[in-house]
Amino acid sequence: MQNFRRRLPHQYPPGKWLFLTWHLHGSVPHAMYPPPGHKNSGKAFVWMDRRLDAAQDGPTYLRQEGIANAVVDSLHRGVELGHYQLRAWVLMANHVHALLLPLVSPPRLLQALKGSTARAANRILGRTGETFWQAESYDHWVRDEREMERIAAYIENNPVQAGLAARPEDYAWSSARERGTSAETSLGAADTSVCATTNGWPEM
Repeated sequence: MQNFRRRLPHQYPPGKWLFLTWHLHGSVPHAMYPPPGHKNSGKAFVWMDRRLDAAQDGPTYLRQEGIANAVVDSLHRGVELGHYQLRAWVLMANHVHALLLPLVSPPRLLQALKGSTARAANRILGRTGETFWQAESYDHWVRDEREMERIAAYIENNPVQAGLAARPEDYAWSSARERGTSAETSLGAADTSVCATTNGWPEM
């Protein structure tokens, strides 16, 4: 198992699906990343995700269609290049959730995803060399099939929970919309499922 620690712990067991979240640079104040007072990484993730959904701080560049398209294209390109299998994903105003099975080193695939999209976004924004994504990402390796289905439902219901769509498939920037089918999970069940998932995450 690969183990890394920067400001957050990272574990990458081979052959396991990963739930990844990365967000725009400046979308969470630096002093609050990772969240102070949240010793459990699962609770820290839930706190961060709720704050990001509110989009009260920092940039919201992923609302721009050109930038959103660049991120979606890059997600699909990673599949085509054989970097990972992709189960579910969603783009919010300032962050991305993805559930994927790495076929190359997770740090390598994240570097490719974030690097290519940062360059494309900066071109659209008329900038050169400016930081686009927060350097570090949240990740959680999936323990079993049941947890994977809960996480996929959480990802696709994120826009509904944030009040951006009535149904997962109504939101333009998600795997649910791409499939044209509902995640078939109630909002209450989706919220409960992620709490059940994150309660089992390791201590930070």
